[in-house]
Amino acid sequence: MTRIILASASPRRKELLSQTHLQFIVIKPQINEQDLHLEKSEPAEYAKKAALAKARDVAKRYPDALVIGADTVVDFNGRTIGKPLDAKDAERITRLLFSAPHKVITALAVVRIRDGIEVVEADTTIIFPKKLSQKDIAEHINTGSWRDKAGAYAIRQPADPFIERIEGSLTNVMGLPMEMLEQLLKRFTH
Repeated sequence: MTRIILASASPRRKELLSQTHLQFIVIKPQINEQDLHLEKSEPAEYAKKAALAKARDVAKRYPDALVIGADTVVDFNGRTIGKPLDAKDAERITRLLFSAPHKVITALAVVRIRDGIEVVEADTTIIFPKKLSQKDIAEHINTGSWRDKAGAYAIRQPADPFIERIEGSLTNVMGLPMEMLEQLLKRFTH
């Protein structure tokens, strides 16, 4: 049986993977994304490089395991929007993203050193936001739910009060595109 490791500190990713039949463990990667120097990368490339760095970091300690790394970014007109630094930055990002449609990109990396497996793919979902009032934005910032979230928000289910509609995978927006992951894992688990 293939040992599967989710290389992530995200409770949401763990929750999504837990909804499958897979047995897995979670190990937080020991990397600092700032050390990757991805600032000038296109959004999808940024996500792919970060996801691969996370998977490689854990895989080097567990070379026989199939390690899944993921990274989510928001693409606003070709600009990579990551996690906010503080409340003021979260407010700036919220104003920007909820002014026009934008893309959420999650990259998945699957690495198993023993077999030389290293695959990275990205999924994109388009978000059509609702127009937010000043009060909506202030309430969002006050909740603190923007912390540690690419784009300063996490989509809520079943109906998000800030989202008009999406085109693409909902689980992609949540940080782990399950449809894509299922296809990748079919290739490497037996």
